[in-house]
This record gives sequence, structure tokens and C-alpha cells, in this order.
Amino acid sequence: MLNSSTVDPATIQAYRETHFIVEGDTPMTLRVGERNEALASYTVKPGLSLAPSASNPYSQKHDDDLNARRQEALADELAKLSLRVIEGGGKHPVDEWGEPSFPVLGVSLEAARRLGVRYEQNALVWCAADAVPQLLLLR
Repeated sequence: MLNSSTVDPATIQAYRETHFIVEGDTPMTLRVGERNEALASYTVKPGLSLAPSASNPYSQKHDDDLNARRQEALADELAKLSLRVIEGGGKHPVDEWGEPSFPVLGVSLEAARRLGVRYEQNALVWCAADAVPQLLLLR
């Protein structure tokens, strides 16, 4: 995580509270800082990025059409990189804020960061081999 960030502290707290849903063969809900046994059982390493999303750059609400176009561009880029992508999303348990994301298995931390920066995200959630999702601020 960055030592300092331009991201609003309330937004950071909302990210920490969000439930990150991974669909696919082994559906699971992940929380920042909490080990997940289902995730630990995945054999693809080194990591899982939960937050590649192109929706709502810098957590600013955008219209559905723009978000859909941005998500499609990200999906195309992930396909070109031949990464294992699972459907997913994030949803805050209280205020219902949520958006789709593409959990990506076996992606390096550096590649996940580049995608997050390119698609104007404040943060991403990264899981290493310990299966504990960590919030990584990008700005």
C-alpha cells in the first residue's frame, strides 16, 4: 500500500468493507484482510487480482453506457493477454454501491497495477499465495 494517497479516506474505508464476489467453478466472497480457504485451494499462482475494473474511473459515477464500453475494452485487453479471467464484482454491504470486475488468476502484481492505473482506478485488491486479499492503493 502507498504510504500516502490522494484517495479520500472514506472511499478507502468503503473499499475495505466491500464484498468481492468471484463467480465461476468455485464461487466465493472475499473480504480485505480475511484469509479465504476456497481461494487458498486454487492452484494458479502467483496471485489473484480482484479489481480489474474499468467502471467509474476514480470512483466517480459514470453513465451505464460509458461504463459498459470501458468494461468491454478491458475485457478485450485481458483476452489479448491470455489471462484466466473469472466473472465477478464488488458490492458494498450497506450502501449497495457495486460494479463488475474481472478477477484475474495468475496475474503478476506489476501487471495488475498497470491495468488498474491504465483504467483509472484508485485501488485494486490483490491476493498472494497466502489467500489474504490486500487493498493496494494506486494513487
